[in-house]
Amino acid sequence: MEEVYRFLATYEGLIYILLSLGGLFAFRWLWKSWREWRDSVFGLEREFAMRRMSQALMVSLLILLLFFGELFLASFIVPALPSTDLAITPTQDALDQVEGALYGDPAAALNVVALAPESSTTDGGCVPGEIILTSPEPGQEVSGTVSLVGTVNVDNFGFYKYEVSSQGSDAWSTISAGRKLVNNGEVGLWDTASLTPGDYQLRLEVTDNQGQPYPACIISVRVRAP
Repeated sequence: MEEVYRFLATYEGLIYILLSLGGLFAFRWLWKSWREWRDSVFGLEREFAMRRMSQALMVSLLILLLFFGELFLASFIVPALPSTDLAITPTQDALDQVEGALYGDPAAALNVVALAPESSTTDGGCVPGEIILTSPEPGQEVSGTVSLVGTVNVDNFGFYKYEVSSQGSDAWSTISAGRKLVNNGEVGLWDTASLTPGDYQLRLEVTDNQGQPYPACIISVRVRAP
C-alpha cells in the first residue's frame, strides 16, 4: 500500500492535470444536460435529460472527491509514512579484506581497491545551496538517532524524501519525507538502532510540483553499534 501512496505523491502534478481535464468534461456534460432538461417539453424527454444530468453530477462529485483525496494524501499521508525495516547483510570489515590481500587473495585485493572510494564519495546530484546533505558527512560513522542536516531549495518545489540502502545496493527504503523548503537546516531524523552495523548509503531526492525528480544527492556513511 505504501508503494501506491508514494506513486500517487510522485505523480501528483500529472494527476491534478488529468482530474482537471475530467472535471471540465463533467462540468460541460452537466451544463448541457441541464439545458436539455430546461428546454424539454415532453415528460419522457425531461426524464431522459434528468437522468443524464444526474449522471453528470455524480461524475463531477467523484472527480472533486478524487482531487481532494489526492491533495490530502500528498500533503499529510506520504510525509508521515515511517521507514520500512531493512534486513541488510553487514558489510565485511575492511581489515579482513586487507588481510586477505596480504595473503595472496586476488579477489580480496580487488575489494580493497573498490572499498576506499565508496566510503567517502558523494553523488553528482549533491548541489550546494540547492540539494545537499551536509551532516552527517560522507564516510562519517553514526549511531542511534541521527539528525540529517542539509538544504532543499529548488524552483517549482514539490516535496522531498530521504532514503537508505546498504552500500552498493539499489534496494532503497524510504525513511521519511517533507514538503517544506530547508536552508541549511534539519531535513529530518534517521533512527539507526534497528540496522546492522556496516556501510550504508543515504539518498536525498527532491521532486518538483510536476512530479519530476531532480538528480538525487547520495552520500555513504557507516553505522556503528551503539
